[in-house]
Amino acid sequence: MPRIPRLLTNNPKAAYHVISRTALPGHNVLGPEEKDYLLKLIRWLSQVYFVEVYGFAIMGNHFHLLCRMLPEDYFSDEEVKRRIRLYYGDKRKIFFYEELIEKWRKRLAGLSRYVQDIKQRFSRWYNRRVDRKGYFWADRFKSVIIETGEALLNCLAYIELNPVRAGIVEEPEDYRWCSLGYRARLGTGEKSFLSLDLGLSSYAGKSEQEKFKLYQEFVHGKGGIGEQEKFNKAKEFTYRTRYFTESLIIGSKRFINEASQKIKKLFSKKREKAIPNSEIYSF
Repeated sequence: MPRIPRLLTNNPKAAYHVISRTALPGHNVLGPEEKDYLLKLIRWLSQVYFVEVYGFAIMGNHFHLLCRMLPEDYFSDEEVKRRIRLYYGDKRKIFFYEELIEKWRKRLAGLSRYVQDIKQRFSRWYNRRVDRKGYFWADRFKSVIIETGEALLNCLAYIELNPVRAGIVEEPEDYRWCSLGYRARLGTGEKSFLSLDLGLSSYAGKSEQEKFKLYQEFVHGKGGIGEQEKFNKAKEFTYRTRYFTESLIIGSKRFINEASQKIKKLFSKKREKAIPNSEIYSF
């Protein structure tokens, strides 16, 4: 049976919730050293590819990544060259020509190539480290289209609460392999590779510190952290996994209607009828 094409969109308001699981048995395949290396790869390749990363959570047997791919025409030829050099470092002398630049321009704007690069590099590192061969990641990654704005904010909060839901920590700031924990640990003056430009009017015109404060309060509110009376509401949000992981599209009705046109081209009428309502969620 052929693979169903990955659902992608060039809508400038669209982000992606990426989820990928390991193929190895057990819940703690990714220990501290593995998580540190995977985070290092995400941080580095996020500076190479045309991507805006909002958040992540690296768990014991899977990871979440929330990002938006930037249009390839945003970047000059000189910027493409700079990123190619960053990718190869000092290992290779590069002779630039028009076809090469255009080839890389398309590659650096691709979600699949970006995630594939992260996963393949990690697999090679892990297999060398433990002297094994074979696949590390199970099948291909999942990706859910998320509209920027309120839907993006809620999806990001869901991702941050993964270690809380797993019972590892009481607050996401205590888990250094999620984006809230990473942001909380940044030293004064350190520049984060993460973005809080979520497409929210309430964040407009505010400093990074002010955005972080608003965002932190939102996540704590959704998680019911420090507020016992909100526990039941928070529990409902925290465990609402199917919306954020199994959907095809999450956003406003207008956003969904526009993105759904893409689905009609990818799925036959029979397949369209088979898609459950949970795969398209109006926020």
